[in-house]
Amino acid sequence: MNFLRNTFAVLVGLGISALIITLGIRLNPQWITSDDFTPFENWDQFLRKVQHDNAFFLVLLLLSGIGSMVGGVVTAIIVKYAKVAYAILIGFIMLFLAMLDIIIYSYHPTFYKICIFLTFFPFAWIGGKIVEVIYERKKKRMKKQLHQKK
Repeated sequence: MNFLRNTFAVLVGLGISALIITLGIRLNPQWITSDDFTPFENWDQFLRKVQHDNAFFLVLLLLSGIGSMVGGVVTAIIVKYAKVAYAILIGFIMLFLAMLDIIIYSYHPTFYKICIFLTFFPFAWIGGKIVEVIYERKKKRMKKQLHQKK
């Protein structure tokens, strides 16, 4: 049963991350190149259009970090054990997808290619740590309340 729960948690975390990145890209009307909700369906054309727009890639880095962190938080909330490890797994999968993107499409600037490694893992780790700290504090409060009742 834990396997299904953990798989579901990872899929939900990845979905949340992708949704945050998609919504963030759609914030700037200049970056909307098609009527589709996600820009990923025409990603090649989209990247060709914004390849000289460094602001886009900075925003994409920020969105990737935020998406990875929120996806890590959601995943860590859903899984029962190894919360930080599963949150970092979200960062690893997102990094793998970003690396595929960089390999397949050559429109990314050099700073993006370098900074992508510094984005996913730390933000996903922070997301997992946030949940771990919240759960530990909750556990301490419950212990303290239980101890006071005795």
